[in-house]
Amino acid sequence: MSSEIIPILGYFNDSNYYLIGKKTLVDTGTGQFTDYLFSQLRENGVEPEDIELIINTHCHYDHIGGNYAFPNAKIAVHKMDAVSMRNKDTLGTGGSAFLINDGANSRVDIELEDGDEIAGFKVIHTPGHTSGGICLWDGENLISGDTIFAGGGVGRMDIGGDYQDMKNSVEKLLELDVKNIYPGHGPIVENNGKDHIKMSYSFL
Repeated sequence: MSSEIIPILGYFNDSNYYLIGKKTLVDTGTGQFTDYLFSQLRENGVEPEDIELIINTHCHYDHIGGNYAFPNAKIAVHKMDAVSMRNKDTLGTGGSAFLINDGANSRVDIELEDGDEIAGFKVIHTPGHTSGGICLWDGENLISGDTIFAGGGVGRMDIGGDYQDMKNSVEKLLELDVKNIYPGHGPIVENNGKDHIKMSYSFL
């Protein structure tokens, strides 16, 4: 069943953000441009305090840095990336996501595992960019984090990543009949997502 996904393209070095329904937000950027994010949410009829759930696709600072701005929301991330967040590990997160608001971005409320269901999506564990990277799949749409991008790109593997893990993860995604891809950065892929996954695999 297809989900209602409202894409908000990231500002400057923020990740993209994805609003699911009116209560769930996937990724929150660096936390440096919350005014922009809030304005985009309001344009879609959502107040920041309406967000009840944040799903982080992985633990890098440009995806978790704005978590602090949603103090009433539950924070969900894969259990393997939860370790870096809770430990305020600036190496594991690729930057200092914990300098804002006394380290509030270290909070994790829900530890995800492969196969979990959340906000109408299945969690697919796709390590490679980080050890706990995930994609979200609803049978048509893939929110891919920094695993794959439009045009055959894949996430960098030099900050807590692993080449063989990435190759295995992209191979796993080849099994899905993906129509649309909502990546962590850059443009959205509409209608021919599987072709872009094939390109990503061919470059590995």
